Amino acid sequence: MSLSVTGSNAGLGEVLQLFRAEPGLTRADVMQRTGLSRSTVNQRLDALLASALVVPSGEGAFTGGRPASRFAFNADRGVLLVADIGATGLRAAVCDLRGAVRADTEREIDVAAGPHPVLDAVHQLFTDLLAEAGRTPAQVHGVGIDVPGPVDFDSGQVVSPPIMSGWDRFDIPGWFRAHYACPVLVDKDVNAMAFGEQRSTYPDVRQLLMIKAGTGIGAGLILGGQVYRGADGAAGDIGHIQITVEDVDVEPVCRCGNTGCVEAYAGGWALVRDLRAAGHDVADVNGAVRLIRTGDVGAVRLARRAGRILGGAVADSVSLVNPSVIVIGGQLARIEEQLFAGIREMVYRRSLPLATRKLQIVPSRLGDRAGPVGLALLLADAIFAPDRVDQLVNPH
Repeated sequence: MSLSVTGSNAGLGEVLQLFRAEPGLTRADVMQRTGLSRSTVNQRLDALLASALVVPSGEGAFTGGRPASRFAFNADRGVLLVADIGATGLRAAVCDLRGAVRADTEREIDVAAGPHPVLDAVHQLFTDLLAEAGRTPAQVHGVGIDVPGPVDFDSGQVVSPPIMSGWDRFDIPGWFRAHYACPVLVDKDVNAMAFGEQRSTYPDVRQLLMIKAGTGIGAGLILGGQVYRGADGAAGDIGHIQITVEDVDVEPVCRCGNTGCVEAYAGGWALVRDLRAAGHDVADVNGAVRLIRTGDVGAVRLARRAGRILGGAVADSVSLVNPSVIVIGGQLARIEEQLFAGIREMVYRRSLPLATRKLQIVPSRLGDRAGPVGLALLLADAIFAPDRVDQLVNPH
């Protein structure tokens, strides 16, 4: 986590960011990093200690006199609840205030069933996780939700989602505020995944492209170390770029209603469709992945073709934003050998050498936890933003 310049006018929020960024600091450390006087540091620190946002963390280095007391951000002051909602399943987690996952669980759902049954399921998992953690709803500092569709980030509403029937403009934040008296953050699933991978695995990388290849296809962008959502939250909709495939006479219909989308060729649901058409008995995306991993010649051929089609869209993205790292996640990332071969082939064939000479194309290290981890980190940054800390310290 980078820290903005604080300077002599550093307030409570800026001082708290120091403790969030480093594990233990003395009063002298804070003075050195901010330029604040000793009396002002004492005042700021006393307020943070009184609110339990900062707690003593042991003694500092011995310099001949009394050891300097160290202080740390209190990650156990409360908890965060996050839920990563996919097309066919969800993963919920309880996290500490640093965004570290303390416990998580998952269950199957059908996102097209509509917001009420899906959010009821999320709420039940949250209730179970809180009980497991020995926490109460009053100790929840924030709720984070991600969904497999376009999100107006400011309002937290899903806007005209291709696969989320009944969710258009549904007030997700309002639904959760009826249960928890805290901020609620809603984002697109791949944005959360991208942020989780960047902050946890590639903290020094400022430009990262995350591809989620699961039931559908999506992308999340980290530009300048921050999530890039575009003017209206629609950035990264790579799965619904329309393409022309040479050996196809009739373009397949996509779940969004258009024809010839990348997802209609390379999404997990499209692979299931094509494998069934070829005579294979596969029920879902996980079944398709298992079949491909057996080495079945026809299934492998379809997977490599999907990789090349997806790779064409990724190559265009590389030319446009020049990322340092491309992370591939989702269920189809488990067929790395077949899928990645096609993606790499197209990226290195179609993108300029300057954009690919240092480019890494890698599988997700966080796997199924990328969404929850990213959500928790986004949520923690929002809750403890410098301009909100005064309200936390002085709620009335």
